[in-house]
Formats: sequence, structure tokens, C-alpha cells
Amino acid sequence: MKLDSYAFTNKGGRSENQDTVGTAEIGDCSVFVVADGLGGHRNGEQASACAVGVMTAQEGGCEGELEDWLKQRIAEANSRILQLQEQQRSNMKSTVTALAIREKQAAWAHVGDSRLYYLHDRSIEKMTEDHSVAYKKYLSGEITKEQIPMDEDQSCLLRTLGNPDRCKPASVTLEHPLSAGDGFLLCSDGMWEYILDDEILVDFLKADCAETWAHLLLLRAMDRFNSGNDNLSVVTVMVKA
Repeated sequence: MKLDSYAFTNKGGRSENQDTVGTAEIGDCSVFVVADGLGGHRNGEQASACAVGVMTAQEGGCEGELEDWLKQRIAEANSRILQLQEQQRSNMKSTVTALAIREKQAAWAHVGDSRLYYLHDRSIEKMTEDHSVAYKKYLSGEITKEQIPMDEDQSCLLRTLGNPDRCKPASVTLEHPLSAGDGFLLCSDGMWEYILDDEILVDFLKADCAETWAHLLLLRAMDRFNSGNDNLSVVTVMVKA
């Protein structure tokens, strides 16, 4: 089994990019990360860079269960960001979404509203649930899933890195082995706000490689961007035979 991946980030219509993406080979484990520094907090770009730096660090290897390892790394990233807050007198915060793959095993974890989609057997089998007020409103039936990006509470996050209390990640270990033809999409809200689930699947099925899949998604989103659109980041991963 081989992994084909592609990572892209751009400042969009903003003056600076507070998103960070990263990929790494840590021993026999492949790690993919997207982090989105909160735009309403100073030094968001440092928070996201710190999160990705911790998640992709070679030190300590990648031992034990993947899900436990991801949660441990996220806890370390949160501690590092809290230290930076004290040093710089800043309230910097970030989301993080991370995927770890070892052989045919996969696990992922996230804090905030950067998303992961898992595609299997020609469908989106799983996706993360945003830690946001808008997503809670969707789960309660107050709004539809398609209305989340336009909701007034979309940017109100319930969990973030850089929060001493509300930073617990949600995590998943894939119950079945990965197989050729599977795929993963990790992206910040500046990307998923502009694309529908069905479009993610259609472009995945069209693409012959991870880079092409990302380009197809970006072409869709670009036609829908408005003035001053948010930073956008995407990491695509395709499992090959």
C-alpha cells in the first residue's frame, strides 16, 4: 500500500495567512495536519505553526496506538501554545486536525472546526464534527448542514488549542483496514465553506492523484470566493495499491 498526498495553503483575500499545513514520516507512521489560527486573536499564525510543528516533530517517534498518540501530541501542542501566550502576552489560539496512518491502520483527531473527510467504497464514510455553535445548531435541527457556513455563530468555536479547559480532541480509530481507492481530505473552514460533500466525492472519483483532487476542489471553491475570503488550506491523501 502506498500513500499519495498533496498539501496547499493560501492567504485567500486576507492580508496574512494564519493557516499552517504539514506532513511528516515519523518512523513507520505517516502524519498529515491542518491547523487554522483564529483570526480574531493576535498571533494566530504562530499558534497554528506551533500546533503543526508539534504534530510533525520527529522526537519521540510514533509509538503505541495511533489514536492515543494523536491525543498525546495534541495535548502537548496545547501546552506549548499556552506557554507562548504567557511569553508574548497574547491570546493566540488555533484549531488542529491530524491524520495518522501506519500500514493499513488509520486514526484521526481534531479540535475546532478544521475538518477531515474519509472516502471509502465510492462514498464519504466518515467526517469530523465541528466544535462550533453552528454545528451544534445543525445537530439539533435548528439549521441545515448547508447553512452552517452562513450561520452567524459559525465562527464561535467551543474547543480550541490555546484554551486551558476546552481543548479536548475528538478522535477516531478506523475500524477496518485501509484499502486501495480510499482517500482523506483535511481542510480549514476557508475551504469547506465553499464546497459540498457531494462535490468532494465527485472530484475524488475524477482524480487520478492527490494533487489533481486538490486542484479540482480549489477550482470549484475559487469560483465562489467573495471579497476578503478567509485563508484556505487543504491536504489530500489517496491510498494506492
